[in-house]
Amino acid sequence: MQKNMFALILAGGSGSRLWPLSRELYPKQLLKLNNSEKTLLQMSVERLQGLIPDEHILSITNIKHLANVKAQISEVAKTSNTSFIVEPVGCNTAPAIALGAKFIQSFFDSSKDPVILVCPSDHFISDSAKFRKMLSDGAELAEKGFIVTFGVKPTSPDTGYGYIKVFDEKVAESYRVDRFKEKPDYALAKEYFESGNYFWNAGIFMFKASTILNELKKYSPDIIDVLEELNIKPESPSVKFDDYAKMPNISIDYAVMEYSKNIVLLPMDCGWNDVGSWESIYDMSEKDANKNYISGNVIELDCKNSMFYSTSKLISAIGLDNVVIVETEDAILACDKSKTQEVKKIYSQLKDNDDPLCSYHKTVYRPWGYYTVLNEGEGFLTKVIQVNTDAKLSLQLHNHRSEHWVVLEGRAKVIKGEEEFILEAGDSIDIAVKEKHSLQNPFEKPLKILEVQKGDIISEEDIIRFEDMYGRVNA
Repeated sequence: MQKNMFALILAGGSGSRLWPLSRELYPKQLLKLNNSEKTLLQMSVERLQGLIPDEHILSITNIKHLANVKAQISEVAKTSNTSFIVEPVGCNTAPAIALGAKFIQSFFDSSKDPVILVCPSDHFISDSAKFRKMLSDGAELAEKGFIVTFGVKPTSPDTGYGYIKVFDEKVAESYRVDRFKEKPDYALAKEYFESGNYFWNAGIFMFKASTILNELKKYSPDIIDVLEELNIKPESPSVKFDDYAKMPNISIDYAVMEYSKNIVLLPMDCGWNDVGSWESIYDMSEKDANKNYISGNVIELDCKNSMFYSTSKLISAIGLDNVVIVETEDAILACDKSKTQEVKKIYSQLKDNDDPLCSYHKTVYRPWGYYTVLNEGEGFLTKVIQVNTDAKLSLQLHNHRSEHWVVLEGRAKVIKGEEEFILEAGDSIDIAVKEKHSLQNPFEKPLKILEVQKGDIISEEDIIRFEDMYGRVNA
């Protein structure tokens, strides 16, 4: 057990590369992929357990992902003391890492100058034991004052990864780093691949808290200037939007790694995949005799080398080769398997058009259950809400909409103003604009209700929370 080591799991993300399954409000680290029973985020936590003390495994996430991140980590965490650092707005990895390092240094035993592991929450690693051994080796180098990065030896001239060039000079089992390279075009990637002294950038780093903060001060002092003004408290590790929004939007690669002369690279051979495209999911998945990966409701005839992923509707395919088809309840992706890196262009176009298909699914999961949007139009929205047993929605109000609830299945406890109601299947109730209310299910069976919203503004942002068991109070 590495008692002087901390893990900072980066749990933000835009949801662009695995669209339409991932969305802005439900990015890929929250998904269960490759027929796994755990999400990528949960697997990221579990593979660190046993190496790093549970109370030293922290997650930093955006406020819009906090509820889902908390809910998922609580299912696998072995301690109730898990810390969540909250960014009010995403400013890329350099500010996130700076904020995490400050939090760890300030509220844990700073005299020990802890080693901090920074790792994404959306990667797949098949050999956790080998991964933990690699981290132990990296900790020894970090204790000596190095910034340690981890690189994967390329197996092809892939344009979907950043690259790291190394010198022949070695430090223990690591290489001195020459420079970081952006994602290249194919010709340059081929050159890197054939040269033999480049690694794929896995985006995993390790350093002492003092090391990274000193390097940030040297190469990105504007980040440190903002950091020193932030008021962050251990019991509520979040910062004000207006303060954090002053941070530059910059990755740790651009802020530090491109300039620092104090970086070493450890080769990583533990079955790593960054799950960065649908093609990468295809590559890591079990396939049939015709090299097809099939998930969900699919009928295929004479297809090969393809991926068919259905979440609800039937996918029927005949005579297709080297394609990807992904179906969700509100969108379908169809493309050549070699073009899956370009899915983010579709996502960007949806975002530019303010299309909600880039932000959320018709079915949206919450810590208390989920809801599915049935219909919406000007001034109204209809949804089905399921509240799990022993779960409840926050005590809240809406400034712009009223709500009408009809119990479809189960029983509901409703707080409405100062009154409390128990509703059976078939019962209904009205919630007025600006009326405090809460929907709860303290009963044995799941609760399902039909909700009709009416108002001049219909938005998930129109919620003022006063009490919440998931820590989402904003009143």
